[in-house]
Amino acid sequence: MTDVIKLKAKDYKSGIKPIWCPGCGHFSVFNAITKAMAALAISKDDTVMVSGIGCSSRLPAYVDSYGFHGVHGRGLAIAQGLKVARPDLTVLAMGGDGDGFSIGGNHFIHACRRNVNITYIAMDNEVYGMTKGQASPTTAMDWDHSKLTPHGPGVRPFKPAALALASGAPWIARAYSGNPNQMAKLIAEAIEFEGFSFLHVMSQCITFCPEQTDWKAIVHEREEPALVDADEAAKLFLHEDGFQIGLLYSEQRATWPPTAVGAVTEGAVAQLSASFRV
Repeated sequence: MTDVIKLKAKDYKSGIKPIWCPGCGHFSVFNAITKAMAALAISKDDTVMVSGIGCSSRLPAYVDSYGFHGVHGRGLAIAQGLKVARPDLTVLAMGGDGDGFSIGGNHFIHACRRNVNITYIAMDNEVYGMTKGQASPTTAMDWDHSKLTPHGPGVRPFKPAALALASGAPWIARAYSGNPNQMAKLIAEAIEFEGFSFLHVMSQCITFCPEQTDWKAIVHEREEPALVDADEAAKLFLHEDGFQIGLLYSEQRATWPPTAVGAVTEGAVAQLSASFRV
């Protein structure tokens, strides 16, 4: 927390102008992140934004904090390594549905099960927007709005919340880019949660998926408290319509690495280094 003058959301913006398409949902995610940072009075010097590759992964450049624009799909690996090395930092990882669930899918699964204390924001627009409209892991199997898939991709889309739950994520929420205030609240809760927090954001891409403007009439807020039983959450995530927003599941459990494992002395490091000498 900062002990200086309380900052506003605009104070957390770097001044670099975003180059997303007009109407892109990522603008709302950007604004929600800075609102959450201001609400929590987070120190810019103690915060790091980590991303992979894609439209959404440009976001660290737009936030006035430390940032790392990484390799495609590897944002979570970098973010976890950073948090383990510097547990005093607030670390947020971010990416899109392609970056997070396709090339980065393996890292996502293991990030969920390791439960390192970071926040992962997946901006899902169900399309590869930066590379001109290919189907992504979350694209509907009958989506035929692209010349690249004139009859639809023909494969079932991922269910990110179900995948996260099955992999061991203890905190799972969903937000919609058309409701930035609720999203900011969820991001703040995710940052404060002690463990791996996964926020799945429905972030519309009206350039390649103009039909996503219909989401506004479909999304509905969860009125019940977050589920704490994994079996009940599994039933929800496998059978819901995917348009329910809010905190869906929350379970407190031990983070990684354990304190005993994380406390490495200089002597232990020297001993380990000596064992590799030839």
